[in-house]
Amino acid sequence: MPRYIITYDLHAPGQSYEALAERIKSYPRWAKLMQSTWSVVTSQTSEQIRDHLKPALDSNDKLLVGVLGTSAWYGLSSKLTDWMKANAGSA
Repeated sequence: MPRYIITYDLHAPGQSYEALAERIKSYPRWAKLMQSTWSVVTSQTSEQIRDHLKPALDSNDKLLVGVLGTSAWYGLSSKLTDWMKANAGSA
């Protein structure tokens, strides 16, 4: 199954990230990589993921969902590094 990267900017003052986080966490395999960057593993398409997340967004928010291929990273915790490696990543 593909691994996706999800990144976003929420622009409304005081907007809660929790509704969006809960939608992302509804995928069985997910990881929060950085403040506004997550990864999920699913058989859905980028468009299906976007459409699943859109109800938690306002019209001025930004969202990017893309397939995450071979990856390199720095500064992630060992738990996140293990997750990335276990879910088709590199080092």
